[in-house]
Amino acid sequence: MVLIADSGSTKTDWLLLKGKDELSRFSTQGINPFMLTESEITTILATELPQLPANVESIHFYGAGCRGELSAIVKSAIQSLFLTANIQVESDLLGAARSVCGNEPGIACILGTGSNSCLYDGKIIVENVSPLGYILGDEGSGAVMGKHLIADILKHQISEDISKLFFDRYQLTPDQIIQKVYREPFPNRFLASFALFIGENRHNIDIHNFIIKEFKFFFRRNIDQYHRLNLPVNFVGSIAFFFRIELQEVAKSLGYRIGRIYRTPLDGLMKYHSAHNNKMR
Repeated sequence: MVLIADSGSTKTDWLLLKGKDELSRFSTQGINPFMLTESEITTILATELPQLPANVESIHFYGAGCRGELSAIVKSAIQSLFLTANIQVESDLLGAARSVCGNEPGIACILGTGSNSCLYDGKIIVENVSPLGYILGDEGSGAVMGKHLIADILKHQISEDISKLFFDRYQLTPDQIIQKVYREPFPNRFLASFALFIGENRHNIDIHNFIIKEFKFFFRRNIDQYHRLNLPVNFVGSIAFFFRIELQEVAKSLGYRIGRIYRTPLDGLMKYHSAHNNKMR
């Protein structure tokens, strides 16, 4: 029995395997040790995980914020519930790279609530442009696109038609938006929720141009720094999946070749770990 998890700031997707066979998939809320304490993570796992077989042998957890000592926090929380399992906690970026690249070199990216990218040599991440989070970075992510959309609306930088559609849809006042962004928990999730509105109105010329601008910003500030036009650029995440047409358009205009685009890395990770487990046997 192998349990694989891919965790972002918004939700965690889980996959239970027996050999090569998928037994079940389920989700819990996001587990990011940069935002949650060990106690809070333990509570989430204890209350939201379904009843699982007692013979889970190994757990591979790939998560946002899982670096250094923060990885140990997640491992300790999981170990408290799975006392005998072999637990590996790695970054969500390594999970993305293993999913879309397998054992081949490539550029792997995450475009979801947040964003990230790396140069992967087929085994390890050899270079990473720091994402910096949704305040300083995370270009192309749902949170940053939501942030820029709201800023454009509130500063009257986008058409009145789009502004009216936005306020009719969400029934939010500017003061309420400011309250949710600056005074309530998880503002990144709140901002990322407006990616749905962007997607629904993607055929509007203003929104289309907005999306193209956001993705060009992502490529220029992240992918260009690897200087590897010869490698495919692969993506995981809901933003990459639902805006893959615009992503392809931007990549082609900048001389890049898109490889795989997965909504979730779990399918690729299932293949990766199934192959790895067979080799171990």
